[in-house]
Amino acid sequence: MIRRFLVVAMVLWSFAGTAFSKELPDFTELAEKQGAAVVNISVTQMMHGNGMGMMPSPNMPDDEALAELFRRFGIPAPGSPGAPQQEYKSQSLGSGFILSSDGYILTNAHVINEADEVVVKLSDKREFKAKIIGADKRTDVALIKIEGSGLPKVTVGDPNLLKVGEWVVAIGSPFGLENTVTQGIVSAKGRALPQENFVPFIQTDVAINPGNSGGPLFNLNGEVVGINSQIYSRSGGYMGLSFAIPIDVAIDVSNQLKSAGKVTRGWLGIGIQEITKDLADSFGMKNTNGALVSNVEKSSPADKGDLEAGDVIVKFDGKPIMTSSDLPRAVGATKPGKQVPVEILRKGASRTLSITVGEMPTDKDEVASISKGPVKPEVNRIGLALKDLTPQQKKKLNGKNGLLVTEAQGNAAQAGIRRGDVILGLNNSEAQSVEQFNKQIAGMTSGKTVALLVQRGENTLYVPVKINGK
Repeated sequence: MIRRFLVVAMVLWSFAGTAFSKELPDFTELAEKQGAAVVNISVTQMMHGNGMGMMPSPNMPDDEALAELFRRFGIPAPGSPGAPQQEYKSQSLGSGFILSSDGYILTNAHVINEADEVVVKLSDKREFKAKIIGADKRTDVALIKIEGSGLPKVTVGDPNLLKVGEWVVAIGSPFGLENTVTQGIVSAKGRALPQENFVPFIQTDVAINPGNSGGPLFNLNGEVVGINSQIYSRSGGYMGLSFAIPIDVAIDVSNQLKSAGKVTRGWLGIGIQEITKDLADSFGMKNTNGALVSNVEKSSPADKGDLEAGDVIVKFDGKPIMTSSDLPRAVGATKPGKQVPVEILRKGASRTLSITVGEMPTDKDEVASISKGPVKPEVNRIGLALKDLTPQQKKKLNGKNGLLVTEAQGNAAQAGIRRGDVILGLNNSEAQSVEQFNKQIAGMTSGKTVALLVQRGENTLYVPVKINGK
């Protein structure tokens, strides 16, 4: 009986071992074959300053007694505002990978940003000075070139075939430790991050740390599917949330950098935001699908195409816009000069506009800051004290009407509105005057949520605010 039990147990253990081995792949072959195409990138930048923020010399004591010594003899201490200007080198490390055997290398734009010298080290310890072909800050992709031939190169895969839960591997130089291999799984696809509207990131739990930036993300076939770009961290180190740029996005950018030295994108000239349930209710929408237009730049393609703040874009060139992050990618991928149909919801009614897409400016338009002015606290029903803009302030807003917030409290403050903001509109109507605005608010039903169009510095967005009782 005992013998039969042992035999059964051994059979079960054998099956379990087989199943377990299938769950945990062997990464050794991938690391051996692909490691040679991964490079370490060392960046040097010449800095000018008074030494503030520089590392102290190992031979110099860093204490109050030394500072007192400098003060006693009237000498500005290193790092103090009066210290003499110095020239010093700032060095940083990153990763990259060889895209072609003649020396083209992909990395992150932030790795080589403002570099005076870029040195590439291969896994066989050979070093090359690299030339920067171009960099695109909006996608954080850069293309550099070293002089060589017959160099080991990566194989490019299709990130669209990735599945959530699939194993992936990163190779890079975290903290300068060259050819470090880490593994994990795909946690999510098409992830949108704040201020990163042009990249549908691949989220993984692969260990990524400073120095990994620009390195490749491989699938188990040994194909590059992404460029490791950034992490979410409260400590500065890896916390299980890593984000990679899909390789198809990076290849498209690199091809444009190689041929033209820059990236050309479509542009509408609008500000957009996500639609929350409260905003959907305030606009009378049945769902939260679409991109809410919060601002339209004067004389922009959107302005010429009759798009207005408060419109909700639900389709662009036939493509459904489910979330606000879908729109910048769709517009950016459109060739400038193309006329496209844009389906919108305006005051609950559906209509289609025809807009000719422009070319995205290379530099951000400067929006003048708004003077706060004196505070006159005459607080309205939602907790706002407002003031009509002066002609000079309106000029800074390209002639728009608006109401300056001189004090925010109650529901308005809880919703995030603060002193110095400018109220441009209420729901779908423009804010004409303080008197008119306060009358509208006074006539609202208790418990109703209204959408205030707010401008703060360069940003314009709708903020939902709930109406209290009178």
